[in-house]
Amino acid sequence: MIKWWPVATVMLVAACSSTPETRYYQLPAASVSIGVNQSPAAARSLWIEQVTVPDYLAGNSVAFQTSEVRYTLAQNNQWASPLDQMLKQTLISNLSAMLPGRLVTGTVLGEHDTVNVTVTGFQGRYDGYAVISGEWLLQQQGRWIKQPFSLTLPQQEDGYDALVATLGQGWQQIARDIARASISSPVGPP
Repeated sequence: MIKWWPVATVMLVAACSSTPETRYYQLPAASVSIGVNQSPAAARSLWIEQVTVPDYLAGNSVAFQTSEVRYTLAQNNQWASPLDQMLKQTLISNLSAMLPGRLVTGTVLGEHDTVNVTVTGFQGRYDGYAVISGEWLLQQQGRWIKQPFSLTLPQQEDGYDALVATLGQGWQQIARDIARASISSPVGPP
């Protein structure tokens, strides 16, 4: 009986100390255009120069606001890549789908318009909402459009899967606003 005691103790400790599985998330990308005719500006590429996030969002952990003043970063629910990189790549994908006649890129190419986005909030919240806030700046042929955004979207279900889906829907909405502005802004000399 005493021979098995160390083995049983090791098995019990191992069972109690097992770490939960880490889950990785990727934002969904849009798959439809916004259905607006392209203007002559469509010949110009649209350069997504940068998407910046605050330090607490800069890593891979999904953020969750636990009270009005407190945030936590998930240990086992992670973004598949750093959030700023994922937001930029998803924005490029979303805008490419929404503006099918326009080259949307993360690299400067020829005649181009420029988009910069500053994200100040991108997290779940204790009351079941997803929060996305910040501002975007579109520079198009010498004209500037600066637009703040603040979305508070209800999650349809509990859990990180639903949170990421809701954040993805909100990010698509931001892309839609940028796409519409890039189509409707006046072109020609300022």
